[in-house]
Amino acid sequence: MIIDCQRRQLTLGLLATGAAAWAPGAWAQGAATYPNKPVTLIVPNAPGGAIDILARVLQQQLHPIWNQSIIVEYKPGAGTAVGTDFAAKAQPNGYTLCLVATPHVINPALRQLPYDTVKDLAGITVIGVSNILISANPDFPANNLKEAIAVIQKNPGKYSYASPGSGSSMHLAMELLKQSAGLDILHVPFKGSGPAYPEVMAGRVNLLVDPLFSSMPFIRSGKLKPLALTALKRSTIAPEIPPVAETVPGFNVESMFGLVVASGTPRDVVHKIYSDVVTALQKPETQKKMAELGMEPMTITPEQFDAQIKTDIERWTRLVKAAHITTD
Repeated sequence: MIIDCQRRQLTLGLLATGAAAWAPGAWAQGAATYPNKPVTLIVPNAPGGAIDILARVLQQQLHPIWNQSIIVEYKPGAGTAVGTDFAAKAQPNGYTLCLVATPHVINPALRQLPYDTVKDLAGITVIGVSNILISANPDFPANNLKEAIAVIQKNPGKYSYASPGSGSSMHLAMELLKQSAGLDILHVPFKGSGPAYPEVMAGRVNLLVDPLFSSMPFIRSGKLKPLALTALKRSTIAPEIPPVAETVPGFNVESMFGLVVASGTPRDVVHKIYSDVVTALQKPETQKKMAELGMEPMTITPEQFDAQIKTDIERWTRLVKAAHITTD
């Protein structure tokens, strides 16, 4: 998901402000009794990986707040559409939540969905963001993004970059950079990040676009060299790596993790969930675990999340059409 400059400035310091704005006294009766039974948290991915671990973190931290069980249920398939569709068609009462990531706003641009992302689902909040890194084979004749852009521009069609798949946020981030900087570079999609790393480290593909957290072990070992983060600002995880925005002003693409619920869920219940998630994110153990996953906790209000979802879908749709992007 693209996080705009205004939203990116919403730091953890604003989490407490958001919670205070929705004090219990402001809730209607529905929120006052929520939840009074177990809550299901849909993970539209297979078990394993960052989003699964994040679901377990929320499960652990929301349990003492709600005094109810949070049941994590996996429904993978169709680029997360299977699980998201289940949540969209659930009873709109707040008892079926869905943990989403960047595909939530990319899928509408790439495939026919059995639900309407904007009309059938309501945003609760962004939970956190993670950085995407552009790295290179150590022998690539550039040591930063400015040099890389110059090299690629002088040699159109000569160089290539790897991503974990067509239609992934990493693929679209690089395609957006290609448009922004006027680059002619070949996309080499892989089925996941795993097989991409040896190809780039061997020099058969020149660049790699993948999450910062996944790339860091290879950066530290010298098997890859970092060029830039696809973000506005430097990351606290690797502050030595400059963002793309220092070379291409205003450029900002980050991976997003958030919560949605079926449209029609009472707004007071939506805001109750939002406020309780804010409380869970403020816990030091939550922040520590998210840092281990390479995520930075962040939250926005339900209304801001709904607006951002619309904006991101529109932006990705324009890019997909302009770049003629299709899924594998």
